[in-house]
Amino acid sequence: MFRPLSRWALAGVVGLIVLSLAGSAAAQEAAGAYGQAVPRLPGVEPATGTPAFPAATHAVEQVRQLVQCGKTMYAVGTFSVVTQGGHTFTRHNAFSFSSTGPFTLTSWNPGVNGVVNSIAFNSGRCADAYIGGSFTAVGGKKAVNLAEVSTSGTGALVSGFRHFANKPVETLASYQNHVLAGGFFTSINGSTADPYMTSLNAATGVNDGLLALRISGRITYPGVSGNNTKVFNQQISHSGKLDLVEGDFATVGGRRRQQIVMLNLASRPTATVTGWTSPRWDGSRGYPPHGYYYNCLDREPFYIRAAAWSPDDSTIYLASTGLRPWNYQNGFPLKGLCDAAAAFTASQTAPTLKWINYTGCDSLYSVAADVSGAYFGGHQRYSQNPDGCNTPGPGAIADPGLEGLNPSTGAVLLNSSSTALYSRGRGLGADDLLITSAGLWIASDNYAGTDTCDTVANHSGICFLPYGP
Repeated sequence: MFRPLSRWALAGVVGLIVLSLAGSAAAQEAAGAYGQAVPRLPGVEPATGTPAFPAATHAVEQVRQLVQCGKTMYAVGTFSVVTQGGHTFTRHNAFSFSSTGPFTLTSWNPGVNGVVNSIAFNSGRCADAYIGGSFTAVGGKKAVNLAEVSTSGTGALVSGFRHFANKPVETLASYQNHVLAGGFFTSINGSTADPYMTSLNAATGVNDGLLALRISGRITYPGVSGNNTKVFNQQISHSGKLDLVEGDFATVGGRRRQQIVMLNLASRPTATVTGWTSPRWDGSRGYPPHGYYYNCLDREPFYIRAAAWSPDDSTIYLASTGLRPWNYQNGFPLKGLCDAAAAFTASQTAPTLKWINYTGCDSLYSVAADVSGAYFGGHQRYSQNPDGCNTPGPGAIADPGLEGLNPSTGAVLLNSSSTALYSRGRGLGADDLLITSAGLWIASDNYAGTDTCDTVANHSGICFLPYGP
């Protein structure tokens, strides 16, 4: 049930977080329902020694995605220099390091000559990595927007996997020997059958036919700026059977879908579009009084930038940009899903809104979740701010760059001083969040000299908040 966030009582939340941090018996018992022995929150003290960017560089350095495979972390994005332990290393848009302290940087440096947006591994096999982005060469060899590279040594191009997409690749994921690629492309490795999102054979890179989605159209409404069809992001469920896909499209699999779609990867012979959607973003009920404000500012038609599954796959968390609805420019409380964190049930028949938490007109770009929290990254200044836009409204809580929210209510996780538990330097905005068994990893940038994570300096690009004992 929706309630304006500025009216939420916070005292109970403070108590909950204090108890969780203390590892109370009651909290431990509650966590048993989720199959986790002890509910834990990521700590507020960043781990020392993780690789970072210099705070000041000629161009903005940014990590676009962090992925763990085995005992190694892989970072991709747009950067040229990484620092660690007082030493400086040249790394062109991809590097790796140990997932545990002292987080030693490896020699892996594929030498990609353009932006790398995404990295994936074939069903957890760590010998090779698939990378996608906007580039034309890897290690001096021609590879256009897509490649498979070895994770040994410096990272040589794997020649047996085809490596050509006619436009940028934005997202890669793996499902049972299939590499799921999404982006702006209409042709990939010789196939034009499945534009914007294609399933590739993990060994050859050839279209293997798992995805036949017929993605088409774009988001349209009065005054909307020019925008093109694309797939931007995706997240496979913990069950491994479902895939959330975000992008700019109007139909997927012959069904009306905007902003986000849920795929059933386990259906055969091809993946299918599930019934999970909502008029809060797909416009199927139109605008008020009978519908919802489902489109955002005219210059940001695609606004649901990231999603995350709860550990039990029962809830889906959404992170959005968009400022505010194009046809609701004035007045409070804010409406729609623009510039907000939100939670919906994962029901494939009638998903419902569980809660929404407005930043007050600042963008969110990433989200991750565990049993104890839902974590959102962006360049936001506030949380629980439905009655303010670029200023704190009544009840708003200062929560820059990174917010942790109660997964059941959406209320900000607070410390014993009743201030936000987490924060980070805003920069461009945290582009990726990753929960591992060890804690929360944050991928960010050094825009305008940003380098703090929970007020601790020297964490441009990467911050790691480990779970407590």
